[in-house]
Amino acid sequence: MLTTIAVVLVVLWLLGFFGGYVMGGFIHALLVIAVVLFLIRVIQGRNPLK
Repeated sequence: MLTTIAVVLVVLWLLGFFGGYVMGGFIHALLVIAVVLFLIRVIQGRNPLK
């Protein structure tokens, strides 16, 4: 589940990065949130890819 969300966010981030500046900031914020959630799961000892 988390992997799917991460892949979708990366694709949207790339679209925002190459597509313009309007959605770019929003996509970057979502990507940062996804990375933070991933790191929290790793630190807590849960399987981050499940």
